[in-house]
Amino acid sequence: MRRKHALRRTKDGTDPNDPTFAGARRYEAFGRVMAALATKAEFIESCRDLTWWPGPDESWHLEWRDGPFASEVAALLAGHPHAIGRVVTADDASAVLEVLGVRFELRAVDPMGRAGTRARPHFWRLAEALDTTRRTTARHPWEELLGG
Repeated sequence: MRRKHALRRTKDGTDPNDPTFAGARRYEAFGRVMAALATKAEFIESCRDLTWWPGPDESWHLEWRDGPFASEVAALLAGHPHAIGRVVTADDASAVLEVLGVRFELRAVDPMGRAGTRARPHFWRLAEALDTTRRTTARHPWEELLGG
């Protein structure tokens, strides 16, 4: 079978109108965002119920309880070298971020902000747990953890 017109392809040989190409870009962007969040242990430790799901319009939705404001997370992701994103809109409860042309909708439920999570007394921090040079009359977090 002969074609009258050749298929249009990009330099790397992929068809930009192919639905699998759009899906690949969607998951590439998701991987970059999750990799950027994984480097920020403080964010992961301060959030409860971190969930994500794909949106119906080739977007992703991320939602968490407590933890930082959505605007703080959007700024963190936009400034990260792996995410390659830009903030579209942002406020304390929600933000919209665009990474590789894929839309991410961030939603914080009952956020406290980064300063609020640091000031919370029951927030267990790994850095404090491993700091054996700190001399206090109270037990160290690692002693409580290990029951010593």
